[in-house]
Amino acid sequence: MKPVSNPPNRFESLQRESLEPASRARIQLFEDNTRQILSRNDSPDLPFQWSVNPYRGCFHACAYCYARPSHEYWGFGAGTDFESKIVLKRRAATLLRQAFEKPSWNGELVVFSGNTDCYQPIEAAFGLTRACLEVCAEFQNPVSIITKSVIPLRDVDLFTRLHEQAWIRVYFSIAFADDDTARLVEPQAPGISARFEAMRLLSEAGIPTGISVAPIIPGLNEEAIPEILSRAKEAGAGSATGSLLRLPGHVEQVFVERLREAFPDRISKIMHRIREVRGGAVSEAEFFTRQHGTGTYWRCIEQLFELGCRRTGFVPDDMPIPQTFRRPTAQQSLFGEEDRCEA
Repeated sequence: MKPVSNPPNRFESLQRESLEPASRARIQLFEDNTRQILSRNDSPDLPFQWSVNPYRGCFHACAYCYARPSHEYWGFGAGTDFESKIVLKRRAATLLRQAFEKPSWNGELVVFSGNTDCYQPIEAAFGLTRACLEVCAEFQNPVSIITKSVIPLRDVDLFTRLHEQAWIRVYFSIAFADDDTARLVEPQAPGISARFEAMRLLSEAGIPTGISVAPIIPGLNEEAIPEILSRAKEAGAGSATGSLLRLPGHVEQVFVERLREAFPDRISKIMHRIREVRGGAVSEAEFFTRQHGTGTYWRCIEQLFELGCRRTGFVPDDMPIPQTFRRPTAQQSLFGEEDRCEA
């Protein structure tokens, strides 16, 4: 773990300065007693409306994570606090069941997770994501997952049920082609090789998988796009997506500090390229433009991605998600219990 280091919290009126060297960050767990688990997404440029986030903060410690500022709402910092002070929602599955039982719920796609990784290491101990997926399987609600983890291999049984009775796709977020580079930017996430292997094993088990080349960091990883797409196809991925780096709020400060430490000889080029595709700025918050760049250099990146998709056989995934949702009746639940007892 890194020494404690956080940008000033924008919601705090008082800031503290230590006269001693910073101590090492240590893992701390907190509980969120929220009364609802489904988060509504009102962003018109995202392809989903509902997400479930069993955890806040993320141990993976990715320097570029756009979710870092959300930790400031808790009075924490967007730096090492984000990756060491993890908030968990113990009642996540119960709250999801309550949401599905409401007459207003129509069985729309639920994304795990729209904010932080639902399969970060703490999931191996608490199983909150698995418990939520069990509810989705019971109600046959369509599910999409985005993760950097290999823990999903544990849940093949649930994925199989969802694939057979509802709809599921597991996207692996892979932005680099080699483990060494990834380790410098995503220090506590599973290695690239491990993620491709997890993708391969899920694909061989019949689970639809996809690759998310995100974020694309101009000046650092765009040249790796063809190799990433090729390896993903070899591992069985059926769809591919990608998006440009976003640096909202204090993410910019964390990102720049960590990349300056990791790539002292390349940081100037990286920041120059980022500004080039952002019209002179470092980040963009406007809908429909925040995930894409502008200018000649960005068009070259887009063409590189599109060419890589064509060469490897990825095609646009525009198939509608089926309406499979149903509320189990008391009689169906009773028969289900009998079946389990006989088994």
